[in-house]
Amino acid sequence: MGDRAGCPAPPGRPRDAILHPVADDGVEPDRGTVVVFGGRSEIGVALAERLCAGRIVVLAARRPDDLEPQRQTLLAAGATDVVAVAFDADDTATHPALIDTLTREHGPIGIAIVAFGILGDQARAETDVAHALQIAHTDYLAQISVLTPLATAMRAERSGTIIVFSSVAGIRVRRANYVYGSTKAGLDGFASGLADALHGSGVRLLLARPGFVIGNMTAELMAQGTRPAPLSVTADEVADAVARAYRKRRSEVWIPALLRPLFVGMRLLPRAIWRRLPR
Repeated sequence: MGDRAGCPAPPGRPRDAILHPVADDGVEPDRGTVVVFGGRSEIGVALAERLCAGRIVVLAARRPDDLEPQRQTLLAAGATDVVAVAFDADDTATHPALIDTLTREHGPIGIAIVAFGILGDQARAETDVAHALQIAHTDYLAQISVLTPLATAMRAERSGTIIVFSSVAGIRVRRANYVYGSTKAGLDGFASGLADALHGSGVRLLLARPGFVIGNMTAELMAQGTRPAPLSVTADEVADAVARAYRKRRSEVWIPALLRPLFVGMRLLPRAIWRRLPR
């Protein structure tokens, strides 16, 4: 895949341009630590792999002692060190202190990858209030709980990039996955507003909107017979696209890019047709 350390440099570009990449507009990427909130996330780790050369990486996740495979992957990609720390997305009261500790012990955060979340069980969530609330808590409330103190800490340094993962599921919520989709709709709106609030602060926010991702998060769905949606992507494809968007200093990226014009049309479909569309 492109952008990984260890790949041959393209003609006319020195090898160290890959190991220490420069954005297409000639601006050096953000300096500082790479932090992955959701350090076990397939997409989060794949993205960190593409951005970690010459940096310290912090993997924040439950059971941090079990992150050795991810740690070795990132060290092989050029990270100078990889530290695993305990992080419970649902324990929102601990988030401000964790972010304060990270900046105090590992220096300013250069790239924050917010990659935690759950898919949940739509059928169960339609009747099980507790399960519906769990999806909403992890995929929306906990995201706000991390993003708010994170933005405050990075504003103080006047630098850095926050990468947030929304989804096309939130662009127009569908009957087939409306609980999960509604959380992504909320997160997309929050992140878009936060990006505007950060304008001029030296901190930027990159909002990623992938389609159906074939990977660990959807493996159970597919095992139950769900077919991948049209224009599905893999975690590596998402990571490649987001890494390119980061280096080009974009504010949003759709993966694949064709989804953006497609959803312009999707928004115009009559509701009677929209509700009958398959997953």
